[in-house]
Amino acid sequence: MKIGLVSYEFRNQDTEFNLTQIEKALQSVSGKVDLLCFGEAFLQGFDALRWDFHMDQHIALPQNSAIIGKLCNLTLQYGIALLVGYIESFQGCIYSSCVVIDQGKVIFNYRRISAGWKAPLADSHYCEGRDVPEFQLRGNHFKIALCGDMWDFPLRFKTDHILIWPIYVNFSLCEWAKYENEYAKQASIASRYTLMINSLSHSPKSHGGAFFFVDGKIVQKTDYDKETILLIDM
Repeated sequence: MKIGLVSYEFRNQDTEFNLTQIEKALQSVSGKVDLLCFGEAFLQGFDALRWDFHMDQHIALPQNSAIIGKLCNLTLQYGIALLVGYIESFQGCIYSSCVVIDQGKVIFNYRRISAGWKAPLADSHYCEGRDVPEFQLRGNHFKIALCGDMWDFPLRFKTDHILIWPIYVNFSLCEWAKYENEYAKQASIASRYTLMINSLSHSPKSHGGAFFFVDGKIVQKTDYDKETILLIDM
């Protein structure tokens, strides 16, 4: 299976721009990959929320929204599955979630189980998921962990299959030089094979980056501060 890890820029509260980024990535790898993966909350931007539920309920998206429908149509148009982080609305709650779409349909939805994505003033409308099931895509098995999940609950993500780890981290380049190997080692607690994706952003500054970890070591990675797609052949 061929997988692309997309380290592209998102813009907070600019879903239309972020949708164009997703389609740009699909166009650039058309016919070359089976699955494209994006970072945490890429669809609306990680800092899109205002922590006022009356405002944020209009930013968060249900799975049956028109925008998720656009992503479904893109998977049909390009024949490529999508894994995209987004801010989800469900039954009066808001989650940091990750949706997997293939052949025009949502086939899996994961909700982050760790609380580190929330601002301190977040009220009870901002929630975490409970379950960490695997999903299947085109004959392969996967688990998803979102950012702090793998630091707070790494053993819950143990799998004999591939772990996909979308994050949003705005470390400095000096910090990344120290932490890259720590992320690789942490990933090995759960899986031999981990795909980690971080997005680019300007405010706050995120340098992005995509990584392929095997047995706690970095075997492939992208350059920082560059929109690129890391291609992995699993």
